[in-house]
Amino acid sequence: MFLKVSSRTEPKKLAGAIYHALKENDGKVQLQAIGAGAVNQAVKGVAIARGLAAPEGAELKIVPSFTDAEDNGTAINLNVYWR
Repeated sequence: MFLKVSSRTEPKKLAGAIYHALKENDGKVQLQAIGAGAVNQAVKGVAIARGLAAPEGAELKIVPSFTDAEDNGTAINLNVYWR
């Protein structure tokens, strides 16, 4: 699953989307953020999602990477895994 994150994304709503995507997609979700504000919101969302997953004994792992975004330059991908 692939989620785009902007600087206006609400971290709590993103966290819920991450949590549900991880449960429904074999424990993997990819976030894409362009710009410092978007990366900030993405990291906050993952931190909150970690709290949602903790009662189930799950831990989240993040693997960051760069990618070319469509006509927007370079984007940061955060590959989030449930383990």
